[in-house]
Amino acid sequence: MENFTPIEAIIGGLLIGLSSSFLLLLNGKIAGMSGLASQLHSSYKPENLWRILFLVGLIFGCWVFKSSGAGLQEIEITGSLTLIIAGGVLTGLGTRMARGCTSGHGVSGIGRLSFRSFIAVPVFLGFAILTVFTIKFLSGL
Repeated sequence: MENFTPIEAIIGGLLIGLSSSFLLLLNGKIAGMSGLASQLHSSYKPENLWRILFLVGLIFGCWVFKSSGAGLQEIEITGSLTLIIAGGVLTGLGTRMARGCTSGHGVSGIGRLSFRSFIAVPVFLGFAILTVFTIKFLSGL
């Protein structure tokens, strides 16, 4: 675990929890990224302003972190473009079927003690683990 950074992880987790809590307390909305993004597909509506600002804040937060001198690890994508696209499509279908994503269920739902989220999160994680092991087994890695 050469890239383990517990201080940054704790700060990041606290910021995610706080932003999710503030969004729920101040706006009555759940901080689920798939739900936020899926609501923006139509033309601009005034009620979408908070969604746009929340997503811009996510991007701006990354920029602030990188500009602060903290090192972001460079990412190199080595997988097949076909598998990456298929994974994205399957992830999108899964979030629709589960009526939420890992951020909506894992951060907001668990925090609200939602029974549905307590079921969804282990299912997400279980299938993620199964997928990784299956792909590694089939590819011989």
